[in-house]
Amino acid sequence: MEKVSGIGGFFFRSRNPAALGEWYRDHLGVAMVPKDYDSSPWRQEAGPCAFAPFPEKTEYFGAGRNWMLNFRVGKLDAMVSQLRAAGISVDIDPQHYPNGRFARLHDPEGNPIELWEPAAPDERK
Repeated sequence: MEKVSGIGGFFFRSRNPAALGEWYRDHLGVAMVPKDYDSSPWRQEAGPCAFAPFPEKTEYFGAGRNWMLNFRVGKLDAMVSQLRAAGISVDIDPQHYPNGRFARLHDPEGNPIELWEPAAPDERK
């Protein structure tokens, strides 16, 4: 069977696409789609990606939300400090899970974002 090799894009509606794109670029380092074919788009590092449909009535993403982005980060504490210094509220999950650590925040339009610092292979149980 032929399989996809990864996620090639994430497309969603926004009240102010330009401002929201700038927020993701400035605070998370996610560059928006280039305006020409000579420029390179944002590139991800290879790594695990969870693809998980949730029950229709889940509250995991927040009330009335249909999706949540989860970004892998190398140093969760450093990323959280950087975001908080910029005035962005971030909640760190105090529990350390077998697959790593997590934090939650919202973009300026209230969309949920989860940051995930994967556990090192020797930390997994």
